[in-house]
Amino acid sequence: MKTIAIIPARGGSKRLPGKNLLLLGEIPLIAHSILYALAQPEIEAVFVSTDDPDIAATSSRYGAEVIIRPHEISGDHEPTVTALQHVLEHTGLADVDVVLLQPTNPLRPKALFSDCFRIFSEGNHPGLFTVSRHHHKLGKIEGERFLPFNYEPGQRSQDLEPLFYENGLLYISRAEVIRESKVISGDAFPYVVDHIFGTVDIDTADDLDYAAYLLKKHQH
Repeated sequence: MKTIAIIPARGGSKRLPGKNLLLLGEIPLIAHSILYALAQPEIEAVFVSTDDPDIAATSSRYGAEVIIRPHEISGDHEPTVTALQHVLEHTGLADVDVVLLQPTNPLRPKALFSDCFRIFSEGNHPGLFTVSRHHHKLGKIEGERFLPFNYEPGQRSQDLEPLFYENGLLYISRAEVIRESKVISGDAFPYVVDHIFGTVDIDTADDLDYAAYLLKKHQH
């Protein structure tokens, strides 16, 4: 079965204007995901879905195929899955596995994709997504009381109930799942990433500075 990568990249970021084209290291943010996908021998085509001409030009320059996303599915509240569906419809690709790479999660361990794809393929899973362990003591506030969620007061941090968060580094789904308006299915395999790159999600200038620090630290 053919495997493709789709990188959705809108132009209208509110909190960090133009973030997909801001430099992270020596290249634009979106280029990190494009080059990562192009480096994977299992991925046969890399598409960027965007409504922005500057993102389109940059993505093409770095080797991606660009699909112009219609205005009506490019709003702030539009779910990611509609961009994936549009790429599948536009290209006519039906029986494919889709790798979703988000440009705001630009740092990924080198072996991440090959490890994930092997588990996805050998396990015949309908999907796979990456998660990381959450090590904080969590709770909620009701009225004026704090109610612990994953621990008892006084409990040691190392004894916490294991909780995980979706880190956004990588998703793999079958095309039929996406056509059902889901990025991943409920029985997708959760692949645990034990790497600090799983903490990077760029939405602010501080996030970008943090990513730049980690990129420089882990380049060698």
